[in-house]
Amino acid sequence: MSKLIYKSPSHFKHLMSWWPPYWGTGISVYDLSPDFSAVTIQMKQRFYNRNAFGTHFGGSLYAMCDPFYAILLIPQLGPDYLVWDQAAQIDFVKPGRGRVTAHFEWTPAEIAEIRARTAEGEKYTPSKSLEILDAQGEVVARVVKTLYVRKRREARP
Repeated sequence: MSKLIYKSPSHFKHLMSWWPPYWGTGISVYDLSPDFSAVTIQMKQRFYNRNAFGTHFGGSLYAMCDPFYAILLIPQLGPDYLVWDQAAQIDFVKPGRGRVTAHFEWTPAEIAEIRARTAEGEKYTPSKSLEILDAQGEVVARVVKTLYVRKRREARP
């Protein structure tokens, strides 16, 4: 994702709510910080996102976590940076039922570290972890995302 297609937090929420892979699985943006530093995603359980055991389909649990660390990082770093998802891992802890949520956040210290590690044009691959929680606050799954971050050629020293 090289250019922002969303102009504001409300525009972002609207786009993600109607993006077919999310709309079709019941995934939605529940809360988004005005500066794009944090987002909470939720997924309601519906008849069409259940697996054969009547719990959340694992692919939908992962899909709700797929793009958000990268999507949040792009406006934090600005147009001089390339940001891509590089790798992911998901561990299913217990069956997910009902509404599940995931919270993503980049702290100012993490943004500063990324800028420092990429200042001379080096690539950096930060990893971030999160938990998907059920309505009782119990862990349903743990996700680790690894991103690829580098300054664009034209922005390198």
